Amino acid sequence: MEPQLNFLFYATLGIFLATYVIIISEKIHRTVIALAGALLMILLGVLTQEQAIEGIDFNTLGLLIGMMIIVTIAKDCGMFQYVAILASKIGRGKPIPIFILLGGIVALFSAFLDNVTTVLLLLPVTFVVANNLNLNPKPFIVGTILLSNIGGTATLIGDPPNILIGSAAGLSFNDFLINLMPIIIVIFVVTLFLLYLWFRKTLVATAEARVSITRFKPREAITNVPLLIKSLIVIGIVLLGFFTHSMIHIEAATIALAGAALLLLLTLNDPEEHLRNVEWTTIFFFVGLFVLVAGLEHIGAIRILAESVLKMTGGDVKILTIIILWGSGIFSAIVDNIPFVATMIPLIQDIGVLSGISILPLWWALALGADIGGNATLVGASANVIVSGIAAREGHKIGFVEYLKIAVPMTVVALLLSTVYVYLRYL
Repeated sequence: MEPQLNFLFYATLGIFLATYVIIISEKIHRTVIALAGALLMILLGVLTQEQAIEGIDFNTLGLLIGMMIIVTIAKDCGMFQYVAILASKIGRGKPIPIFILLGGIVALFSAFLDNVTTVLLLLPVTFVVANNLNLNPKPFIVGTILLSNIGGTATLIGDPPNILIGSAAGLSFNDFLINLMPIIIVIFVVTLFLLYLWFRKTLVATAEARVSITRFKPREAITNVPLLIKSLIVIGIVLLGFFTHSMIHIEAATIALAGAALLLLLTLNDPEEHLRNVEWTTIFFFVGLFVLVAGLEHIGAIRILAESVLKMTGGDVKILTIIILWGSGIFSAIVDNIPFVATMIPLIQDIGVLSGISILPLWWALALGADIGGNATLVGASANVIVSGIAAREGHKIGFVEYLKIAVPMTVVALLLSTVYVYLRYL
C-alpha cells in the first residue's frame, strides 16, 4: 500500500469511526456530525465531489421526502386522531381492550406510513386517553415504541432501514410484504401478549374514568372533510402504485413524489409550510451517511471486511444469515439502526460478489435484525428517541435501564422467532 493510499485508508477509517462514536454519544446533533464527516471525506481527497454525489441514494431520499409531504398535509384533516379516538370508544373505556386496539393501530399505521410519523401523530392522543382513564401512560409509551418498530418492519416504507435495503437490493414493496409480513404478524401478536402480561396489573381504571372515555366523539376530530377525502384518495393511489411497482416499472421515489405533488395540487395550498415541515434534518443525515459509507467503499475497507467475514464463516450461507440477523439485532440496540444498515448494505453486496452465493436471505436477516433489534434500547431507532423525548416533556420520563428491563426480553423473543422463520423459509 503506497504511503498516500495508506494515509487515506487510515484517515477514512478514523473519520468514519469518530463520526459513529459522536453519533452514539449524542454530544453533537447526528445530522451535523454526519455532514461534517462527509465533508472531511471530500476535503481530504478520499472522494471527489462528483463521487460523493454518486454515493447518495436519491431513490431513498425521494421516497422519504414524498411520504413526508403527503403525511404533513394529510394530518391537518384529523384522520389519525379520529382513528385513535374511535378505538378508545370501541374499547368501551376498558384499558386492556383500548391498549390492544391502540397497539394494533400503531403497528398498522407504522407499516403503511412510517413509524416516526405514526408516533408523532398518535402519541398525543394516547396521552389524552391515558389521562382520562387516570392511568400511568408508561405502558402505552413502551407499547408505542415496540409496536411501531415491529409494524414498520413489515413494509418497504415502514422503517427507514427498509427503504435503504429495498433501494440497494432492488426489492419492491410487495417483496417486503410477502417476505416479512408473515413473521411480523406473529411477532406483533406475541409482543402484544407479553406487554399484556407485563402491564395487566396497572391497566385498571375506575368505573367513572371508563365512562369519561365513552363520551369521546370521534367525529369531532375530523376538522376538514374535503382534505380528508383528497388525502385518502392520494394515499390510496400511492399505495396502489407501490403494490403494482413491478408491473408499471416506476420507482418508489417517483410514486411518492408524484403523490406529494398531486396532493399539493388538489389542496392548492402554499407549499412553503408543508415543505418546511419535512424532516430535513433526517434527510441531510442520510446524505451524510451515504457519503461516509461511499468513502469506506472507495478505499476498499468494506471489501476487506467482507473477505474477513467470508473467511471466518467459510462462505456458509446459513452461518452468514444467522450472524447477520443477531449481529444486526445487537448492534442496532447500541447504534441507531439507520447508520448501521447504511454500513452493512455494501458489506452484503461485496459478500455476494466475492462468494457468488444468493444473498437474498441476508437482506431479510438484515431487515429483521436491524428493525427489531432497534427496540432493545431507547437509542436503537429514531422512533424510540422521539417517543422518549415527548414522554419526558409530558412529565413521564422513562429511564434507560427501566426501559431495558421490559424491552430486552421482548426483543430477544422476537429475534428468536425471526431466526426460526428465516431458517425454515430460506435456509
